[in-house]
Amino acid sequence: MNFTIEDILLSASILLFLSILISKNLGKLGIPSLALFLGVGVLAGSEGIGGIYFDDSQTAQSLGTIALTIILFSGGLDTRWESTRPILWRGITLSTLGVLITAMLVGLFATYVLNFTLLEGLLLGAIVSSTDAAAVFSILRTRNIGLKHNLRPTLELESGSNDPMAYFLTISFTFLLTNEEASIWQLVPMFFLQMTIGAVMGVVMGRVMVWTINRIRLDQEGLYPALTLAMVIFTFAFTNLISGNGFLAVYVSAVIMGNHNFIHKRSLTKFYDGIAWLMQILMFLTLGLLVFPSQMLPVIGSAILISLFLILVARPVSVFIGMAFFKTSWQDKLFVSWVGLRGAVPIVFATYPLLAGVERSNMIFNIVFFIVLTSVMLQGTTLKLVADWLNLSEQDNSPKRVQLGEDLGYKSSSSLVELHLPGSSSAVGKPLVDLQLPKTSLIVLIDRGGKFVTPNGATELAAGDKLMVMVDQDEALQEVNQVLGL
Repeated sequence: MNFTIEDILLSASILLFLSILISKNLGKLGIPSLALFLGVGVLAGSEGIGGIYFDDSQTAQSLGTIALTIILFSGGLDTRWESTRPILWRGITLSTLGVLITAMLVGLFATYVLNFTLLEGLLLGAIVSSTDAAAVFSILRTRNIGLKHNLRPTLELESGSNDPMAYFLTISFTFLLTNEEASIWQLVPMFFLQMTIGAVMGVVMGRVMVWTINRIRLDQEGLYPALTLAMVIFTFAFTNLISGNGFLAVYVSAVIMGNHNFIHKRSLTKFYDGIAWLMQILMFLTLGLLVFPSQMLPVIGSAILISLFLILVARPVSVFIGMAFFKTSWQDKLFVSWVGLRGAVPIVFATYPLLAGVERSNMIFNIVFFIVLTSVMLQGTTLKLVADWLNLSEQDNSPKRVQLGEDLGYKSSSSLVELHLPGSSSAVGKPLVDLQLPKTSLIVLIDRGGKFVTPNGATELAAGDKLMVMVDQDEALQEVNQVLGL
């Protein structure tokens, strides 16, 4: 059946709308959005109620590569150096050594269970070795759950930086399977070359992006997202062209860029956050369409064994070894082990052996899809329970904060913070003039039941007020909290 562009656009818009609607409603039950998007894609596929036939692995891989590039860039922009610096080496160890250990263990187990050759088993292990924290944080943020001991930035850094390692291993083992004369020792210098070029290109392009945005001074503000997108795509493509790891270059450039000041920083960050969500949905839907459930039935038994081994053995072993070099409790290690969700990235990586013509690539793809689905459904729905059981969850009461001047490209220590005034506050009923607020702070606006009040010295505070407070330093914010009894 031939589809017109109108048919494709109509189907895509309906699937996109249904995915977001289902995610909004069922996501409250703790079901990760990833599983819901994949489910919609499967239901819309050739063996589902939608009847849309799709088996184009090349298109799925191309879309997945573009989507992953944008998702990594968006994640890098949100990575704050002040929270990442204390756990930098911990996160890097998990994203490199941890990924390698996971791939090796799963590969050896798959070789035994599936009667694969060693290289075929290691290929499967490499494909499922990276984690995806997108589903994790969608649940944590929905339920307003915080994590102790810097676990959140650890998981964010690991999930944002471990895809390049998994990509390298996947490409390498695919290469070895399709080139019998090649040696595994060829991969060692190739690894250091790719990672070094990727990291250097990331640092260089991150600084180039900041300099370009601040100097070019475009007349139309709407062109800034297009400008940055062009530089992001260039970073990925050019890095790959010179034998570097494009995914690592994109992530590093985004981290560099996100921790510098540039024009329209807040609006660009919001833009890429939205585009990243769109890319995730489209990627999950496409990969769902690519799956034929009937082809998964013969491998369900083996897939369950490998999935349980990955969740209960390989991931915990890699985490406990990787975090053994740092001062962490066993509860921290156990929770990080349980948070090792597999997302859409392994399914994208599974298309590489498919397109390369690896002998058992279809079987590997179906096993990977089932592992991902099992992981997000089993681990994703129990994150809150595990965090509570390990006494690692805490209420996330961090105030909303807007850094003043970031959209104009200049550095300012002042920020606008939203504070909620409870009925128990000692400041309730007092006029502002009687409060001894720090000189470096100022209440600039009050949201009182949806009505905005411009305060003056005689304005009395009321229970339930939302205060927009301008503060110069974090120390000043702490003093404001003490004065307001927060």
